[in-house]
Amino acid sequence: MPEIHPRYWAMVGALGLTWGGTFLVIELALQGITPFWLAAGRIGFAGLLLTAVWATRGFRLFSGQSNWPVVILVGFLSSTLPFMLISWGLQYVTSGFAGVSMSAIPLMVLPLAHFFAAEPLTLRRFIGVLIGFFGVALLIGGQAYESSGTAMESAGRLACLAAAACYAFSSICVRRLPEVDPVGLAAILLLIGSLGIFPVAWVVEGAPPALSRETWIWLAILGLIPTAGANLLRVLVIRGAGPTFMSLTNYLAPLFAILLGALVLKEPLPSTMLAALVLILAGVVLSQYGALKRLFGLS
Repeated sequence: MPEIHPRYWAMVGALGLTWGGTFLVIELALQGITPFWLAAGRIGFAGLLLTAVWATRGFRLFSGQSNWPVVILVGFLSSTLPFMLISWGLQYVTSGFAGVSMSAIPLMVLPLAHFFAAEPLTLRRFIGVLIGFFGVALLIGGQAYESSGTAMESAGRLACLAAAACYAFSSICVRRLPEVDPVGLAAILLLIGSLGIFPVAWVVEGAPPALSRETWIWLAILGLIPTAGANLLRVLVIRGAGPTFMSLTNYLAPLFAILLGALVLKEPLPSTMLAALVLILAGVVLSQYGALKRLFGLS
């Protein structure tokens, strides 16, 4: 089991807040750019930014043994493939179902981490993750279970779940890589993602649109903070604290998204907010009981 230092708790909290707040910025950016080009732009910008930082470190990646096939696989599994699956699936399913699919990632990570990342699947951890999942499902509400009424709904749901599985499996692969420079790894993963997303954006939406100054600003913010910065933090957390711990962000992000929507956009809080919060926190405490005991110095 990896040792979970206090800094990893701070990183997971920062990731939950960052990814939860990303929806607000995306909503503003989409006023001046199409969805596929927005994704391509933010990932491309983030990849170039991290590559520039990586250059100052001498483009060092592996300290000893290398494993380029796995790095390339992770790039497609963590960026290109899930984005295409989610974008396609959202044509046929509700956004609520897509949100619940992403919150299922911790449930997928648990057995994978048990067999491939030396993180034993205990009953307490399983119950904790399951409680957290129900908390997110309650938070998202009835729209998660509504039918879109389309003929391709079942295929769309499978696509969303497949995207979640891509994220789960890529986390395990990142954990199993040999000693690697985190900045270089984060940069390469984003560059690989760009190679897959740019052609798709061109085929689906045509040539990139002309952007206003305001849209460029939103695009830069998305590329800098929730893409470049957050992906670097993701690599650091997975490498240092493990994929199961990293998967907690899938519970925190929707919680922060709803809280920020209420604070910034004055959106109403769901009536189930308190119950969902209790379930999510209870799930985190149960699944990470040992790490929390060490964090607070309890015997």
